[in-house]
Amino acid sequence: MATLMIQGTTSDAGKSTLVAGLCRALARRGVSVAPFKPQNMALNSAVTADGGEIGRSTALQAAASGLAPHADMNPVLLKPESDQGAQVILDGRVHGHMGAIDYHAFKRQAREAVLAAWERLSRRYDVILAEGAGSPAEINLRDNDIANMGFAEAIDCPVLLVGDIDRGGVFAQLMGTLALLADSERARIPGFIINRFRGDLALLEPGLDWLADHAGKPVLGVLPYLQGLLLDAEDGVGLVGHETGEPTLRIVVPALPRISNHTDLDPLRLHPGVSLTIVGPDRPIPPADIILLPGSKATASDLAWLRYQGWEAAIHRHLRYGGKVLGVCGGFQMLGEAIDDPDGLEGSAGSVPGLGLLPMRTRLVPGKQLRNVRGTLQPGSSPVSGYEIHNGVTEGPALARPLMDLDGRPDGAVSEDGQVMGTYLHGLFDMAPACAALLRRLGLEGEDAAVDYAAHRERELECLADAIEAHLDMAAIQRLLGP
Repeated sequence: MATLMIQGTTSDAGKSTLVAGLCRALARRGVSVAPFKPQNMALNSAVTADGGEIGRSTALQAAASGLAPHADMNPVLLKPESDQGAQVILDGRVHGHMGAIDYHAFKRQAREAVLAAWERLSRRYDVILAEGAGSPAEINLRDNDIANMGFAEAIDCPVLLVGDIDRGGVFAQLMGTLALLADSERARIPGFIINRFRGDLALLEPGLDWLADHAGKPVLGVLPYLQGLLLDAEDGVGLVGHETGEPTLRIVVPALPRISNHTDLDPLRLHPGVSLTIVGPDRPIPPADIILLPGSKATASDLAWLRYQGWEAAIHRHLRYGGKVLGVCGGFQMLGEAIDDPDGLEGSAGSVPGLGLLPMRTRLVPGKQLRNVRGTLQPGSSPVSGYEIHNGVTEGPALARPLMDLDGRPDGAVSEDGQVMGTYLHGLFDMAPACAALLRRLGLEGEDAAVDYAAHRERELECLADAIEAHLDMAAIQRLLGP
């Protein structure tokens, strides 16, 4: 067994993408490889084969390795509920809710779970590609670190440091990070990787030589900027829409402060007949055919944000003029008459009024529902599959008109006039037949082919692995993994 860790100079330096590409490249060579992220903070998550919950980017890396995702691949997942608190997922299950200070103290216990999960994973695969979180140079978080060098030191593995040249200042990123590490930590970095380079490599080579001389470590590759690469994102960094030249169907989505599983939108970004606009805070709400309310990790507070931003009035005006509204998971809960949180699972205990667009109400209860599901759209027979990740039980007359049948039970609701619909299903647009049927129901005209997102993901992973094979020193990386 060998473990190689990828750490970054910053968040969004390209760690997740690099690990996914390396997983695919090694798997193509016949290597038994699995991803591992000791600690992740993200609101995009996935349901694992063993019924747990891990970060979405780690699930993507598992797919790149040819594996079903497993809770051992991401033993600690933090899902922010506010600027100072998060839900803590330990070994795939909800452990509790903690403030930042409390979690800092909890990391000693979390460390045991991390090392145990890595040990179990190491017994099943020959190579583990581990991914750091944020940056190892965050000196305020060094005590009891389990996300970066603390983990690497505990298991004694080499670390490749990746910097993002597209941000600018990549040499300062790399040298500055080295300067803030302990001697033993610097010693376990055999080299660097520079990510997202545009231009003529000959112009960069003097800088690469300088870096090797001053740091005493080589650059093991310069990855080009892969224009248009779209893979499952870890979080909301870089959350953007997609606007076509002549859109047939205009969809707008509020960028909720605690938006979760916004990867639901990826197939819509790729669809040639859809113009997808993500509307951030204090921006005007543009005219649209569809308003899509996405998932949320803090439904009541995100609903209050919607109201403050003027979305409630805009939604009612939108419906009066014949527009449609689709809610997914937390967005579905918002469509009802009330959201009750008697135990304060997502904030202060109490009840808040919903948008009142569907006759139903939701009660948040302990015990998160996690499952992968299959079924059909209703009415009709278009196959659909995806996953559920939610707290809450929704009840009311609206459920008598379900949007889907999932594993033999009804899911979601549709208003009597068909203008408002919602579902708990994440990934509802991933399958081409379901995507096409849903978009026709939402008003897409013509016969525009829906995107087969699973096939798209495979093509992107192959493209990424090709780039890694072409631009990284794979021989040096293989040597780091041992014979």
